[in-house]
Amino acid sequence: MPIMNSRHLITGTALATLFAVSPTLAQTTQVAAAAPMLEEIIVYGRGEARQVQGVTQAVIALEAPGTSPLKAIENLPGVSFQSADPFGAYEWSTRISIRGFNQNQLGFTLDGVPLGDMSYGNHNGLHISRAISSENIDQVTVAQGAGSLATASTSNLGGTVQFTSRRPAKEAGAYIAGTAGSEKTGRGFVRLDTGELSTGTSAYISYTRQNADKWKGDGVQRQDQMNFKVVQTVGEGEISAWVNWSDRAENDYQDLSKEMIGRLGYDWDNFAKDWATALRVADIYNRLVTGPFPGKITSVDDAYYDAAGLREDTIAAVNFTYPLTDALKLDVTGYGHKNDGQGLWFTPYVVTPGGAPMSIRTTEYGIERFGGVGQLTAEIGDHTVSGGFWVEQNDFSHARRFYSLNRASPGRSSTQFQRGPFFTQWQYDFDTETRQFNLSDTWKLTDALTLTAGFKSVKVENTAKTLIGPVKNGTIKAEDNFLPQAGFVYELTDEHQIFGSYAENIRTFESSNTAGPFSTTQDGFNAIRNSLEPESSRTIELGWRFNVGMVQGVVAAYDVQFDDRLLALTLGPGIVGNPAALQNVGGVSTRGIEAGATVVVTDAVSIVASYTYNDSTYDDNVRGANGAVTAATDGKTVVNAPKNLLRGELKYDDGNLYASASAAYTGKRYYTYLNDASVEGYTLAEISVGYRFEGNAWLEGTELQANVTNLFDKEHVSTIGSNGFTNSDPTGTSQTLLAGAPRQFFVSLKKQF
Repeated sequence: MPIMNSRHLITGTALATLFAVSPTLAQTTQVAAAAPMLEEIIVYGRGEARQVQGVTQAVIALEAPGTSPLKAIENLPGVSFQSADPFGAYEWSTRISIRGFNQNQLGFTLDGVPLGDMSYGNHNGLHISRAISSENIDQVTVAQGAGSLATASTSNLGGTVQFTSRRPAKEAGAYIAGTAGSEKTGRGFVRLDTGELSTGTSAYISYTRQNADKWKGDGVQRQDQMNFKVVQTVGEGEISAWVNWSDRAENDYQDLSKEMIGRLGYDWDNFAKDWATALRVADIYNRLVTGPFPGKITSVDDAYYDAAGLREDTIAAVNFTYPLTDALKLDVTGYGHKNDGQGLWFTPYVVTPGGAPMSIRTTEYGIERFGGVGQLTAEIGDHTVSGGFWVEQNDFSHARRFYSLNRASPGRSSTQFQRGPFFTQWQYDFDTETRQFNLSDTWKLTDALTLTAGFKSVKVENTAKTLIGPVKNGTIKAEDNFLPQAGFVYELTDEHQIFGSYAENIRTFESSNTAGPFSTTQDGFNAIRNSLEPESSRTIELGWRFNVGMVQGVVAAYDVQFDDRLLALTLGPGIVGNPAALQNVGGVSTRGIEAGATVVVTDAVSIVASYTYNDSTYDDNVRGANGAVTAATDGKTVVNAPKNLLRGELKYDDGNLYASASAAYTGKRYYTYLNDASVEGYTLAEISVGYRFEGNAWLEGTELQANVTNLFDKEHVSTIGSNGFTNSDPTGTSQTLLAGAPRQFFVSLKKQF
């Protein structure tokens, strides 16, 4: 399917299709019956040989509209989530970790389409907040240990997070929602459904506009989104297609250090709108004037004038599912994704020639990727045999440029794409070819015992080409032809189930100038290209699922061995001045236990809770090329891997009135490899209260909801490692922390027609 890069093309095509197939939509209404919250909203993965849970749209709907679905899964066992904004959607700060594995070591898909590792400077995908509006997500499924063999990901050393989009409704209708709240938040969402037509066609189109000020400093968090999906029955099968477009602009918060928090406070931020102070700091730093920095500022890095992240994405997919015979099913998806992005900040380190004592520095991104995912499944007696593939061609453009600023006033907006640079420092094209194959068998050995076994084969080839700047050309491969998985499920009774699994995975190399094997010089790359090994993992887990009376849940224990950890090290003796390059520096051992349960107290009251104990430690010291220890990390706790996570939520829903009160404790986290610097644990509470009206045609389908985040206004550090992790920070000056949002209020009015 061709990727459309015009907002008007998408709008016109989608609307034309929608109303062509349903000319009577405007006259057709649907009154939606209230869906009690106490239906199965936490799915505990019954029948799976792996640790798997999921949440449904009902969980996402309890959050303030626009909240990232990643925040909705933080109540699941093993999941740690942080973000500096109340919605969990600010990409520079958003972090999710599972069992000690960070976000770029996990796998993410939307309807089977790969989203890459969802990192900020993504080279092979996009964040879920840009991929689809949260109202159009039907379910989020988390595999804490290892995703299925068919998952289209080459970064899932740890778990996988799979998002499933909503199907078009069976009945024609419309859904409208509006939200207002703290920091001038305004959000509007509208979705139109055709219903299922006589032709077997159903479709919907939605549009979202969200705009909010930052909770501190000056700036905005703005996004426009359009989602379109159509489903057409074809005999006993169906074809579905979707196109999603997003235009996002978000001003950044200033990265902090512990010393800065003590000196300047949690509310400290960039200078935005205070051009005079930004000029003075830049003038002093560049020795254009003399004198001390103003106020409590002691460094040019305490604040910059402004910074922002800009992303425009179009992603589309076509899926064909068909039962070829009673025992053979085909499922094939083709997809494409186009992205343009800039991450920018006003830097005093490079002055504008003849202008301001600073300039705008951008890191610019361009992604064009196309791929296909397919699976053929056969039922053969007691066996279910499945084989499939994933192929992708990804072209990634990466550049660093500088744009001029006037001394009298900036003359440029931080939330608009910059044009006309006065200097391009570097520009590279990266080509990534991905080939993955999987084969598995599920054998129902007895009525009680099911065995699973299979493997996948992965080959990824990364090639760099220099356009401007220091030359770094070449190709590096990551390949493993046999990554096995095996597991079992044993039904003790109808209420109790034992499961266990074993899985191996690798994380292939990143194609980027700022991370991965190409982030060094040509000499550095040449030195590692034939010896560097991709990171690998081995996961063993054993668990018990239960559904007894009013309680259902899961308890699981796991053992994970992570090998060939990659870290940037200087090659050779320091006096030579050789470049830093990735090196394999050892392993990580992780052991832990996860427990989660839902207690249905009455028809209207339930309790959801989870607890995780995770112990992730480095197995080795980091050594330089001469064998000397450069970081004594052996036995130290892995960065950003809290040992304790505790979540609890009390829910009420009588069909009309509903409410939820939750609390989440995140334990102490280290942000240095030597464990000499950390942030303390914290507990955040939230409440959600709503009412579904009924009584007449205008009230039916109307809903009023209020949300309060960080209920007790707790000052805390949310994100750590925003600028990466360091060996040591004894003085607390590493600027790699982001403060979490204070208490925020939101009110939403929703209407289903």
